[in-house]
Amino acid sequence: MAKDPVRVLVTGAAGQIGYALVPMIARGVMLGPDQPVLLHMLDIPPAAEALNGVKMELVDAAFPLLKGVVATTDAVEACTGVNVAVMVGGFPRKEGMERKDVMSKNVSIYKSQASALEAHAAPNCKVLVVANPANTNALILKEFAPSIPAKNITCLTRLDHNRALGQISERLNIQVSDVKNVIIWGNHSSTQYPDVSHATIKTPSGQKPVRELVSDDDWLKGEFIKTVQQRGAAIIKARKLSSALSAASAACDHIRDWVLGTPEGTWVSMGVYSDGSYNVPAGLIYSFPVTCRAGEWTIVQGLSVDEFSRKKMDATAEELTEEKALAYSCLS
Repeated sequence: MAKDPVRVLVTGAAGQIGYALVPMIARGVMLGPDQPVLLHMLDIPPAAEALNGVKMELVDAAFPLLKGVVATTDAVEACTGVNVAVMVGGFPRKEGMERKDVMSKNVSIYKSQASALEAHAAPNCKVLVVANPANTNALILKEFAPSIPAKNITCLTRLDHNRALGQISERLNIQVSDVKNVIIWGNHSSTQYPDVSHATIKTPSGQKPVRELVSDDDWLKGEFIKTVQQRGAAIIKARKLSSALSAASAACDHIRDWVLGTPEGTWVSMGVYSDGSYNVPAGLIYSFPVTCRAGEWTIVQGLSVDEFSRKKMDATAEELTEEKALAYSCLS
């Protein structure tokens, strides 16, 4: 029996990340090699022509799983009936702009897109916010789409998670697939805390702790954390453009694991609505280690947290609390 197509929305679809993301979705990277998709692409009116060009390319690529494309500048049309929404569109910070300026622009974008999803998306639509400030944009979206369950609104910290895996694999010169269970705690910003306290590496003689094999705590507590935190800026410096390919790939990983489940014994990092686990203030969208089964994520419980980690986790929570206050002040 052929599966029914899943409707996937990508906002900001004519942009860099969107351009990298839509072919991955159409090829089955996000939802699996046997899952047909209907792509809904939304962008702002000035990008309408470019968006149409992306649609032409999708047609030209003749993806067997792609059952149709909606390319539009109308939020209602874009959101109608969607099962998965990947919110890539947002207002980027430009030179000389204050955080409050960026925040107020994004608050108004996410407020209006939330209303369109609220009214027109399929029941139980899963939402992933990619545009920065991702955690706080997701919180605003949650605020204005009250009928979408809180657990269905997430933000992308899988890119940071993947960056952490990549750094460990490069350091030890091993396959990245042999590293697992790093954690990104907190905000998708330079205060995030990449934590290897519980991470392991597959070796011929079984799973070994990352800390033991790296055997350089100064590096793990210093340069490693800084590299992961600052990786986005390093890529902008090198490419003169922000991370697009890796962000698109991480968005696919995030949704795929959420929908199809995480492998046994493995967790991933997702920005989710805090229930107070690990003494993180409830009501923030905060990155936790999660496992996924049957389309639901669950925060991994009972991990030990040392004093070094506690400080880092609290610092990033504090930043998110400030961002939340700033966003709410833009609403009034």
